[in-house]
Amino acid sequence: MSATRPLVEVRDLVKRFPVRRGLLQRLKGEVRAVDGVSFDLHPGECFGLVGESGSGKTTLGRCLVRLLDPDAGGILFDGIDLLALKGEALRRERRRFQMVFQDPYGSLNPRMRVGRMLSEPLAVHDLVPPDERQARVARLLEQVGLSPDAASRFPHAFSGGQRQRIGIARALATEPDLLVADEPVSALDVSVQAQIVNLLARLQDELGLTQVFIAHDLAVVEHIAHRVAVMYLGRIVELADRDTLFASPQHPYTVSLLSAVPVPEVERRQDRIVLPGDLPSPMSPPSGCPFHPRCPIARPRCAQERPVLEPTQKGGVAACFYPGELAAPAVRGLEL
Repeated sequence: MSATRPLVEVRDLVKRFPVRRGLLQRLKGEVRAVDGVSFDLHPGECFGLVGESGSGKTTLGRCLVRLLDPDAGGILFDGIDLLALKGEALRRERRRFQMVFQDPYGSLNPRMRVGRMLSEPLAVHDLVPPDERQARVARLLEQVGLSPDAASRFPHAFSGGQRQRIGIARALATEPDLLVADEPVSALDVSVQAQIVNLLARLQDELGLTQVFIAHDLAVVEHIAHRVAVMYLGRIVELADRDTLFASPQHPYTVSLLSAVPVPEVERRQDRIVLPGDLPSPMSPPSGCPFHPRCPIARPRCAQERPVLEPTQKGGVAACFYPGELAAPAVRGLEL
């Protein structure tokens, strides 16, 4: 996978949001939701993006599909400078990257029948002749596990899991190369989360999709991602292939996240690392390493210098001066 040219190349991406307060809405500062992020996406891979709420992962996903315009940095999509595209050029290219949204209720137009909803992108991008759109809509619905007669119904007639399947079908209508799934199962019942994850994994294999899977649940990401990036305060603090990251996390933040993953069997219960305090405000991030106020192994250097992503002995990269020093909690009753 890494031998091929990346489908997407992200370099030093920055997205800021101004903060205004008072009656006159004076500028009081800015939030760096994405703060200098770089990575590559290779064709056919699923790239997991994880972190706490407020870490910047959703903002990063929206920048990738140009729903938000970054303030600095660059995105190359299949060799094309995505941020230089405007107007008609951007519209033509947009069919190649689509997004599945977190909220299956708010992301669908309640006044539009499903058939019209799925045929609209076909018309906008002139992909299918009008007399063939109904058949294409039926195939899309079957592709995501729904009956073709769903085309005649409104969104309120479906459950949350079914609505998310409709959202996935809509994203697939333009036959994209890149699919960004923004926490696609977090708003769903646990009973249907696995079904949606399995659907996305199957579609990726069948269609050769490149996928960015955004989540805060590491257990979900482990089942679908090939590589995983961990974000904290707008930055990637660790990036490695899935097996390496879950077996040997190097950044203390990654270790703490993995310690919080629930284990159903009592005899395999593991000790949890409880981090002190809350996620710092992105308006006034800490000096040095952003994680140092909560880090169990922080030292004076961590408060003075900001670490950058560097290769670790385990094969990934981590932004930590002391990678691997915080051992993953022992899982009681399980021989590792």
